[in-house]
Amino acid sequence: MKTFQIHYIFFVFFFIAVTSLQAQEQKRIKIEYSGFLTTSETKYPGAKVLTRDDSGQIHIIHEGVNMWCDQAIFYSKEDFIEAYGNVKMKQGDTINMDAKYVEYSGKTKLAFASGDVVLTEPSSVLTTDTLYFDRAKQQSFYKTGGKVVRDSSGTITSTIGRYYMDVKKYQFVNKVKLVNPQYILETEQLDYYTENALAYMYGPSTITGETSKIYCERGFYDTKSDMGYFIKNSKIDYDNRTIKGDSLYFDRNKNFASATNNITVTDTLNNSVIKGHYAEVYRAKDSVFITKRALAISVQERDSLYIHGDTLMVTGKPEHRITRAFRNVKMYKSDMSGKADSIHMDQQTGLTQLINLSRLAPKDNFAVKRRPIIWNVGNQMTGDTIHIKSNAEEERLDSLIVFENAFIISKDTIGKGFNQIKGQRLYGLFNDQNQLKQVDIIRNAESIYYARNDEQKLIGIEKSKSANISMFFEGNEIIELKKINQVDGTLFPESKYPANATQLSGFDWREEERPKSVEDLFTDDPPLDLPIIKGLEPYVPQDEFFDDQLIDRAEEAEETNKSNNLQNPSKASRHIPSKDSIQNLKPDLKTPATLEKAP
Repeated sequence: MKTFQIHYIFFVFFFIAVTSLQAQEQKRIKIEYSGFLTTSETKYPGAKVLTRDDSGQIHIIHEGVNMWCDQAIFYSKEDFIEAYGNVKMKQGDTINMDAKYVEYSGKTKLAFASGDVVLTEPSSVLTTDTLYFDRAKQQSFYKTGGKVVRDSSGTITSTIGRYYMDVKKYQFVNKVKLVNPQYILETEQLDYYTENALAYMYGPSTITGETSKIYCERGFYDTKSDMGYFIKNSKIDYDNRTIKGDSLYFDRNKNFASATNNITVTDTLNNSVIKGHYAEVYRAKDSVFITKRALAISVQERDSLYIHGDTLMVTGKPEHRITRAFRNVKMYKSDMSGKADSIHMDQQTGLTQLINLSRLAPKDNFAVKRRPIIWNVGNQMTGDTIHIKSNAEEERLDSLIVFENAFIISKDTIGKGFNQIKGQRLYGLFNDQNQLKQVDIIRNAESIYYARNDEQKLIGIEKSKSANISMFFEGNEIIELKKINQVDGTLFPESKYPANATQLSGFDWREEERPKSVEDLFTDDPPLDLPIIKGLEPYVPQDEFFDDQLIDRAEEAEETNKSNNLQNPSKASRHIPSKDSIQNLKPDLKTPATLEKAP
C-alpha cells in the first residue's frame, strides 16, 4: 500500500514537472511554417535564416500572436526573431499590424516595427514609421510622428502617441491635430477613446469650424455627436461675438452654446459687452440670454452706458442688435441714470425705452406708482414710459420723450424747495455735453418754480397752470420758463406761500434710488451663490512606456544570455533604454512643458 502511494506521489510530481516544462516550451517563439531554412554563422551567428516559398509566407506563433513575413532571422537561443518583407502581425480578432520590418522578443514580449507601419483595430487605423508594441502591457507607442484615422471622427496626427488596447484609448502628445470635415481640433495632449469617440484635451487647445472657434486649456469633446464641454480659460468666438466663462458647453448641431460663472460676451461689431454668471447663446436665432448679475455695457470712448437687470437678452443680426433687460432694471452713465421694470435698447436706431408693467403696480389706490425714472445732472424725470434717443456715432444723447404723466423735478439751487413741472407729455433736447438744454411739457401743464434774480436771491415762488410750458437750461439751472396759454399763475413771496402747497400732486422725489456708480446697480440684488464647476479632472502626465517592468524584463534577458554564454547585450534589449539612461529620454517621452500643471 505504501509503495503504491509513493509511486502515485512520484507520478503526480512528474506530471506537474512535465506540464510545467511543456508550458515553458509553449511560451517560446515557434516557427509554424517556413519554405526554406539556411544558416550563415558569419553574417548571423547562432541564427536560422528562414525564407518563404511559393506556397506561402513564413508563419510564426507566440502566445496568441501570429506573424507572417517573407524572410526571418530566428535566434532560437535568445527567443528573438527579426522579420522582413510584408510583415503581418495579428493578435486575436481585433489587433492587426503591418510593417516592412519587425523585431520581436519572446522574453520581453516587445515588438519593434518600422517602415510603413499600420496598426488596425476595429475603430481606427494607426500609421507611423516606427512603433513599439508591448504585449505584456497591451500598449503600443510611437515618438516620431503618427496618424490615426477614424471614419466618424476624422484624422488625428501627433508627434507622440500611445494606444492602450485594454481600454481602447489613444493618448496623443505634442502638436496634436484632429481634422474633421466640420472642424479642426489642435491641442498639446488629447486622450481619445475609440469605442465612443470621446476626446479629452489638455493644455492650450482650439477647435476651429467654419462659423466658430473654441479655445480652452482643459476640455472634453464628443467627436461623434459634435458637442463639448470646456473649462480653464475657455472662450468661443461665434459670429462677431466672443464668449468667455469658467465653463462652456457647445453643441454644433443645435448651434447652441452655454456658459457658467464669470461670463463675458463681447460683441466685436457693435462694441458692446454683456456680463453675468449664466448665459445661453443661440446662433441660428442670433440671440444671447444672460442672467445672475447680468450687466450690459455699451462701450464708448468718452462714457460707456451700463444696464443691469435680473435677465438680459440680446437678439438680432450684427448690424441690428436689440438689447432687452427685465425685472428691476437700472442703467448708469456718468451724466444719466435710470430705473424701470424693463428696458429695450435698439443699437442701430439709438432708441432706449424704459417701460413699467401695469401688473407690477401697487394695488393700493393711494400708493404712489413706481414709474420709470431718469436722472440727468440735477433733474429727475418720471412718466408711464420714457424714450431716450442717442447718436451712437457721435457718442451723445439727442433727445427724450416721456409719455403720459410726465413729471420733472429739480432741487432749488440754494434752498430746500423743489422746482416741479408736470403734464401729459414731455419732450427734452440735450446739448453737446449730454445736459438738458430745453424741456417742453405738453398739455395740462402745472408748475412750481422758485424764481431768483441774477444775485441768486429768491424773488418768490410761482405756482401756475397752462396748456404748455417750455424750460431752458444752462448747466444745472433753469434760466427761462415760458408758459403758453396760461390759465392762471401767481408769484408768492416765500413768507406768504402756502406751506401745504409746496408739492404738486404725484410728487415723488427718489434721489435715494439713484445709481451713482456701476456698483450701485447691484445694491438690490440678493447674495450671489455660484455653482461649483465640476466635470473634468486635471491633467495627469502619462507614465513612461519604457517603465521599470519592461526594463526588468530586458535585464532578465541579459542575465540569461550571460549564464548561457550568449552574446551581450542581448537582442531583446536592442530598443530598450537602461534605467540609468531613461532620464535622458524623459523630455522626449513626457508631455511638453506647455501643458497645464495639476492644481
